[in-house]
Amino acid sequence: MIARLAALLCLCASGAAAFTPDLPAAARLLSERESALDSYRLPVGPFDGETVPATLVEGRIDRRTWRIDGSGSTTLQILDPIRSQIEAAGYDVTFECEDRICGGFDFRFGTEVVPAPHMFVDVRDFRMLSAVKGEGEALGLLVSRSRSAAFVQIVSVSPPGDAAPEETAPDPAAPPAALSESDMVDTLVRTGHVVLGDLTFGTGADALDPGDYVTLELLADYLATNPGVRIALVGHTDSVGGLETNIALSRRRAQSVRQRLIDRYQIAPARLEGEGMGYLAPVGSNLTPEGRELNRRVEAVLLSDG
Repeated sequence: MIARLAALLCLCASGAAAFTPDLPAAARLLSERESALDSYRLPVGPFDGETVPATLVEGRIDRRTWRIDGSGSTTLQILDPIRSQIEAAGYDVTFECEDRICGGFDFRFGTEVVPAPHMFVDVRDFRMLSAVKGEGEALGLLVSRSRSAAFVQIVSVSPPGDAAPEETAPDPAAPPAALSESDMVDTLVRTGHVVLGDLTFGTGADALDPGDYVTLELLADYLATNPGVRIALVGHTDSVGGLETNIALSRRRAQSVRQRLIDRYQIAPARLEGEGMGYLAPVGSNLTPEGRELNRRVEAVLLSDG
C-alpha cells in the first residue's frame, strides 16, 4: 500500500532558499524549474511490490539537475559529499538506498525524475536520498551515471513565500529537451516509438555530429537490459526538396545513428534497423519554420520485446 502522509508546509512562513550543493567544477546545470506552490512525493522506502512508499509534501518546489562530464566517480562518491552538505545545512536524512535495494526499474519509474536529456538514470547504478528539515523543508537527491558523465537531481521543498517564477530558462549550453513530459524509455515502451530529440546533424549532412547524446545512452541501456528487444531507427525530413532525395537522406541519417549505437555501445547489428521516411510522416506543418524543424528528426520504433 502507498504510504501517503500529507505534509502541508506552513503557509505563513516566508520562502526559504532552495538547498544548493557544492558540486565539482566540471558540474553543469542542465535544468531548473521553480513552482511557487506544488507537491512532491518524497520517497520514504524502497519499492514494496506495488508502489514506492512516499510522503506527499507541499510548498515551493525547486527541481534542478546537473551533469558532471568525465566523472569517473562512483554514485556513492558523488552522493557522499552532498549528503554531508545536506546534514550540515540542518537536514535529517530519513531514507537512503541504492539501485537494487531501492527496487531498480520499479523504483526509478515510481518516483519523480526530470525528463531526459536533463536527467539520466541507469536502473542498475543509482542512489536516492530523502531528507527533512523541521516541519517546513524537505528534499530528494537522486544520483546516477551514464558511460561518460554523472547526473544529479535535487528536488527541494520549502515553505511558500513570495511568488516564485514558474520556470527559469535552462543553461544555454544544455542540450534541448528530448521530451516535454514523459521519460524517453517510458514513452518508448508505452507508445511504441519515441523521438531522439537531442541528436544533431549539420545542415544537409547525413552523419551524426560527434559528441555524447543522452537519448542514445538511455536507448543503449534499455537494449542492454532487455536482450529480446529490437529497434528500428527511422529518419524523417521536412518537405524541402524531392521525395526520393529526402527518403535517401533520412535513411542515411538513421543508418548513422544505428552505426553509433553499434560502435560506441556494442549493440548487436541484428537488433537495429535503419530506415527513412523522408517527409511522409510529418509531426508539424511544413508551412512554418517551427513545423519544419519538428519534422527533421530520428525516431526509435519498438519492434519486439522477445
